[in-house]
Amino acid sequence: MSDTTSTPSKAPQQPIPVSPAVHKRLTTGLGGFAIAMGACLLLVGVVFLLTPRKPKEILPTVDYTTQLWAMRNEAPYTPVAPEGLPPAWRPTSSRLHGLKESGAPVAWHLGFVTPSGQYAALEQSNEKPADYLRRMTNSKKAIGSRQVAGQTWATYYRKDKKANSLARTLPNGVSIVVVGTASYDELAVLAASLKEQPKQGATLPASPAPTRS
Repeated sequence: MSDTTSTPSKAPQQPIPVSPAVHKRLTTGLGGFAIAMGACLLLVGVVFLLTPRKPKEILPTVDYTTQLWAMRNEAPYTPVAPEGLPPAWRPTSSRLHGLKESGAPVAWHLGFVTPSGQYAALEQSNEKPADYLRRMTNSKKAIGSRQVAGQTWATYYRKDKKANSLARTLPNGVSIVVVGTASYDELAVLAASLKEQPKQGATLPASPAPTRS
């Protein structure tokens, strides 16, 4: 007769008594945290919606009278500059290139925000016309021509850059280009405003009154 060894069964675990306060923390803590996070996110959303924001970047208005004076007195050719543009044409950039470099082409860039909110720029230089026009218009070939203030301008368009251009080369070899995202009609307004700026007796003009954006 063999002996049978029995394995004692484990006593069932008794529930651990906790106080009502501890029970509340253990059962509702995650929910409370979620509610607090939701409230914080809601507050952030309200602040974001109520914070004033501008839909477009506002470019600064620049005073280009000094660059114009330098071109009139020091450029190897008679420059052109806009005269009588409506106040809604706001100048935002002006840069000179080559003015202090002996024998280098001299160029002037003058950029505007147009009344429709688009970009338009006057570019002029005595660089070799074929090279300069190709670089400024981002095109190898004109697509047509347009009459502006009694002058014939070649029209250019580059689809991938959405760039329109009007360009002409003066008898003295200086090339003038008006280019930008503005329509051809707006570019024509800028082109029509361009006037030769005499060098003799040129004085530093008064700064125009600041334009409010």
